[in-house]
Amino acid sequence: MSTLRPTTRTLQIACATVAAALLATGCGRSADSAADKAPAKISSGKAKGKLVMWSMGDKADKDLQSLAKKFEQQNPGVTVQITAVPWDAAHDKLTTAIAAGNTPDLSLIGSTWMAEMAAMNGFQATPASFKSSDFFPGQWDTTKYKDTSFGVPFIADTSVIYYRSDITARAGIKGAPADDWVGYLRDLKAIQATAGKQNPKLRHATQLQTGFNSWLFWLPMVWQQGGDIYEAKTKKFTFDSPAVTKALEYYSDIFKDGLSPNDKTDSGQNFQNGLIGTVQQGASTGGNLHLNAPALDSKWQTMPLPHAQQSAGLAGGSDLAVFKSAKNPDAAWKFVQFLTAPKNLAAYADATGNLPAVPQSWSEGKLGANPKMAAFETQLKVTKAPPAITTWQQIADTIDSELEQLAYDKATLAQVQQALQSKATSIGTGR
Repeated sequence: MSTLRPTTRTLQIACATVAAALLATGCGRSADSAADKAPAKISSGKAKGKLVMWSMGDKADKDLQSLAKKFEQQNPGVTVQITAVPWDAAHDKLTTAIAAGNTPDLSLIGSTWMAEMAAMNGFQATPASFKSSDFFPGQWDTTKYKDTSFGVPFIADTSVIYYRSDITARAGIKGAPADDWVGYLRDLKAIQATAGKQNPKLRHATQLQTGFNSWLFWLPMVWQQGGDIYEAKTKKFTFDSPAVTKALEYYSDIFKDGLSPNDKTDSGQNFQNGLIGTVQQGASTGGNLHLNAPALDSKWQTMPLPHAQQSAGLAGGSDLAVFKSAKNPDAAWKFVQFLTAPKNLAAYADATGNLPAVPQSWSEGKLGANPKMAAFETQLKVTKAPPAITTWQQIADTIDSELEQLAYDKATLAQVQQALQSKATSIGTGR
């Protein structure tokens, strides 16, 4: 059986997609004109000239560099220069470069930054030769701003449920926990009942995220109820909807029933140590488990997120975008084509452990043959992108803050829901 490959880049990308700084205002011009939205055209023939790309990370991405060398071999007239930019400095570096008109040709962009930087007129619209049907729908939607695509999905990211099969078995659960919310909560209570008994180390059935980035895990609960927090047509927030009420109930009750700690300890480490029985996390958790505790490989498995009225998950990750001020946009788009070709992206995924945003890449590489990765492929088929608004990070921060009030029982559900609607409306949607 193939195993998950551990990678720090997976974790960095997952963090970067949800850790964007507040919206930079007063720079760039809005990407609203017909000219701004007109798709770029890619010429026929080989790529030529110098191509400069920024790749996020603390050091050079050797696997991306390897693909660049292959691209140069297929296009003898082009030279690709890839510069590493640390994730913690990337947002400010990108917005500053866009404002000054001094960008590289191409860059990886954290998916939650796309709307903000597209609103600054930072990117070229995606050429029509790229087909949305070639990508997971939720990943494609991360490239959109005002119904126009300004990039191409590259690295996908979403979360699934990890469960300790040794712990669930002692709780009388045969196979995976139930795949619907009612059944899943019932199974969590069954797991919790064995804490310190059949499962001596166990302290809590699961562990929900509290505080920073908790929106990542809560927002899909709203979508699973068939609702949303924002209506694009009216540009109004809908935190006052019944779907949000139900999602808040699920989140709150897990803490009230003692099924999850709220102490912000490391959930991955707690899962590894057998202190919790399930956890919702991304692919990097599996890679870290295999690296740090290979003896547990036979004792954990993954499953898609529980569903309610429908299945849903969050689409995160990183997109490839070509800048408006690119000196060699034609070569840049050709390189994007090359990088997202199913076989090339599959090779990159196999080497790095990152999730490819192209469904065909899952069968081209090793990921599709790994049973621990099957839940991720299933989940990516039903993921959604957060609202494509320039104030999203401020909204996300507000959700984090209010969910923390619920986790610590410092506010009622009704108070949190009212605060979410009021504060989001006050923040607005930006440009």
